[in-house]
Order: sequence, then structure tokens, then C-alpha cells
Amino acid sequence: MPELPEVETMRRSLLTHVVGSTVVNVDVRERRLRRPLDANLERLLCGRTFTAIDRRGKYLLFELDDGQTLLVHLGMSGHLAVKPAAAGTLAHDHVRIELSSGTALVFNDPRRFGLLRLGTILELDELRNVGCDPLLDHWPLETWRDMTRDRRLPIKNFLMDQKLIAGIGNIYANEMLYEAGIRPRRRASRLRLSELRRLSKAMRKVLREAVRLGGSSISDYRDADGRPGYFQIHHTVYDRADQPCRRCATIIRRIVLSGRSTFYCPKCQK
Repeated sequence: MPELPEVETMRRSLLTHVVGSTVVNVDVRERRLRRPLDANLERLLCGRTFTAIDRRGKYLLFELDDGQTLLVHLGMSGHLAVKPAAAGTLAHDHVRIELSSGTALVFNDPRRFGLLRLGTILELDELRNVGCDPLLDHWPLETWRDMTRDRRLPIKNFLMDQKLIAGIGNIYANEMLYEAGIRPRRRASRLRLSELRRLSKAMRKVLREAVRLGGSSISDYRDADGRPGYFQIHHTVYDRADQPCRRCATIIRRIVLSGRSTFYCPKCQK
């Protein structure tokens, strides 16, 4: 599933293609996504102009000139691409939005776990329980302490709880815990202030670097222009079980937490 860096990369790659363009036609080929598409989506989008593209966690928010917002979540395998309006349709191209610029914004999703919803920000209930955005929001150390104080779950699970911190998935939770020198099984409530300070810095450092490199192309992720990300080249622990740590040469270990593969260095992460 694309995580925050991949979604932010997608947002940035879409800006020059989409913002300022008017929708001239909408072709829906499959309505059965995670939630069925609105039967009036075509009518409501046609004639509207995109004014901005924002992001909250893993959600893309396409703002329209009538105050509505088109919310997009890529799910497990969803992808947005900008193509010439005359380009042919591919398998799993479920929604095609033709623009006044002569291009088309195409939503492709083989597994159909993605989501497209149109409404005002207050009407989009998917956003009601989205936690703090680690790139858009900044919270002091005391807030970290308050967030973790009574939470006995492993710190890796804490980082991946979308109601607490939005956008972090398995890849980046592993990477930022390595950067902070904290083992993934440590209970969130047991972390000292010095560790929380390191984790706060590591979170922003890892995410910013991942965005700079276009995210991680583990399988078939590409941005809207078809370009892969390169952060996977710099993974320190994720998917590197039985390989030497890049810092100390200790063998990286793999465990399972809440059904997810988890990687750490037993020497660098005390």
C-alpha cells in the first residue's frame, strides 16, 4: 500500500497537470470500489475546475471551484496517472477524468480497494478520525508524551495507528525506528523522553528523505508521470532480514508484529 511519501510524491507530480484545468468529461467504467462510486459523480464533476491538491495522511484531496472536494485513497494497488486524452484505456482503468488541458486523469486499481468520494470536507467522514500528519503538523515533546503515556502497544504499532499519526505504514515505521535506535517491540508507554525526542526527529528525517527520492517502488508504484521512486535503495532494515546492518554489520533480524514483517538491528536498536 502506498504510504505518506508515495502519496505526497503523487500529489506533487499531479499539481502542474491538474490544478487550473476544468473537467470536460468523466468516464466511469467500474463503480464497485471500496465504497460504490456516487451515481451522480459524472454530472457533479463536469464543468468544475480543480483549484488545489492537498493531502492528509494517505488521502489526496482535489479541491474544486464550487467548494467540493474529490477525495482519493489509493488503497492497496490504486494509481493515478496523467495521460493524453486520446490514449487508449487499460485493464483496471476504472475512472477517467478528461481535462480542458487535453489530458486525462486516470484512476487504475486492480484490487479495487481504492476510494473516490465527492463532497465538502465536513461531509467526508473518512477524514474524521485521521490523526496528525507528520509532515504537515508539528507537535512538541509534551504532546508525544501525552500520546504514548497510557499506550502499552509496541511502538511500531503506535506509529502505524492512522488515528494517532496519519500516513505511516510498515516500511517507514521500520526505517524511523532504526534511525531512532529503538526496538519495534518496545511498549510506547515505556519510552523515555530522550527516546521520544529521537523518534520525533527520525520520523521527519525519514519521511522528508523518502519524499525527496520519490518514495519507495517496492512492486509497481509509480508517480503520475510514470516515474519510480528510489528510496528503497536506501532502506536500512526493511526487507533486509539476514543481511548485515549498513552501520555495524550485525545481521538484521525479522520478527512478526500484528501480522506484519518487522525488521531491526539488535545492536543499533537497544
